[in-house]
Amino acid sequence: MDRTTDPSDPTGPTLDPTLDPIRDLARDPGGRARDEQGITTAEYAVGTAAGAGLAGLLYALLTGGFGDRLLRTLFDHVLGLLGIG
Repeated sequence: MDRTTDPSDPTGPTLDPTLDPIRDLARDPGGRARDEQGITTAEYAVGTAAGAGLAGLLYALLTGGFGDRLLRTLFDHVLGLLGIG
């Protein structure tokens, strides 16, 4: 951040009050302010929908015949590695 020095200020350098990085990030290249209200809500909605879709896909795979064979093969393999099965 840019700092300015006021010779009459005994505390030393201070932040330039005209620089506001948060405000500057919220401007488009033309210098007009953008309204980003609601962006976070949209990101949560997309993430929630993606998570629900993935959960549904995993549920469908693991409750069908494929999931049963996969779990049985995995279980048998682990028991074989342990010398139990």
